[in-house]
Amino acid sequence: MMSMTCRNPLDLVAACGCSSNASFDRSSVRKYANTNTRSRNCRDFAARRLFCFRRDIASCRVSSTKTPNTLLDDSGIAQSPSQVLDLKEEPRGPISLSNSFEVVADDLQTLNQNLRTIVGADNPVLMSAADQIFGAGGKRMRPALVFLVSRATAEIMGLKELTREHRRLAEIIEMIHTASLIHDDVLDDSDMRRGKETVHQLYGTRVAVLAGDFMFAQSSWYLANLENLEVIKLISQVIKDFASGEIKQASSLFDCDTQLEEYLIKSYYKTASLIAASTKGAAIFSGVDSNIMGQMYEYGKNLGLSFQVVDDILDFTQSAEQLGKPAGSDLVKGNLTAPVIFALETEPKLREIIESEFCETGSLDKAIQLVKSSGGIERAQQLAKEKADLAVQNLRCLPQSAFRLALEDMVTYNLGRID
Repeated sequence: MMSMTCRNPLDLVAACGCSSNASFDRSSVRKYANTNTRSRNCRDFAARRLFCFRRDIASCRVSSTKTPNTLLDDSGIAQSPSQVLDLKEEPRGPISLSNSFEVVADDLQTLNQNLRTIVGADNPVLMSAADQIFGAGGKRMRPALVFLVSRATAEIMGLKELTREHRRLAEIIEMIHTASLIHDDVLDDSDMRRGKETVHQLYGTRVAVLAGDFMFAQSSWYLANLENLEVIKLISQVIKDFASGEIKQASSLFDCDTQLEEYLIKSYYKTASLIAASTKGAAIFSGVDSNIMGQMYEYGKNLGLSFQVVDDILDFTQSAEQLGKPAGSDLVKGNLTAPVIFALETEPKLREIIESEFCETGSLDKAIQLVKSSGGIERAQQLAKEKADLAVQNLRCLPQSAFRLALEDMVTYNLGRID
């Protein structure tokens, strides 16, 4: 099973190469595709064909079998050549998650409406705790990835609409992610999450732990009701990975001999495992072949690792106001991330400071400066870009569509956070 053969985050697979690598005018394609997919709730996107040419030609023609409707027979197949729109190349501004998720906006809106009720109403305290974090304005990145991969792979199989299983998977993934955040805040003793007080700050540690446990249990119940053994095993492994990641992190605090591979494995357990399961699970429910399932798993894994490395870079490069927490918060707790691991290779003084557990006044600021001056940030940036490049390669097995574009934009957005 693919999910059991890719457990090491350093394992790489070759891109499947089953679609053209030609570059194209993404802005024009997106502008055209968004207009049509939003007006039809993305139902009929499979009926459009994108004929794309190299960027140096500076044009991309979108041939739509949906215009005009008189060209379609009852089966939705065009009976005569469709209209060709010549779209001029337009410069693209910074990529945002809201723009990338626009093609699945209706799916996300439905998910948001369901999240507060899907956890159940048996216990008002637990409901209130869940509502606190669901209502905290999260990015919904993981369920958005489920919807994007679901629609991209559904097109391959000729599905015009997502299945109940696709939608339930997105809800389960967000519940599991939310449960892990509640528990993380307890372990890290965090007071704020997304600009709001954390569950354990409002209700106490006991309620926070129970709320997280409840959401894990509830998500597991919904997962079992999907009655797909492959997906059940895939998501169950994620929950195990969460615990493994926390144990790995706790057992290596202030350990200056931590290797980069150990860091990547821990990052896989804590971050990339859930994203990889999200994207592969979506492909499984679309019914695509095992090769595409594997590529979607690798896409999620590489995107997740890239995201984690970028987050760890921002812990050194952003202000406390931007981060919503003190800069260097991972370092002061002894959690050594990619920038620190790289910096330790050339800065023996940094090892002394870390092993002293920052006992001297000003030692944390000095350690942060050493990480920055040693080139640790730049090397971590390169690592994030390498993982991002692999993620883009993993998408080559998908046909060109607004959904694949959005998946590529997720990679670009992430790297844009450190540009």
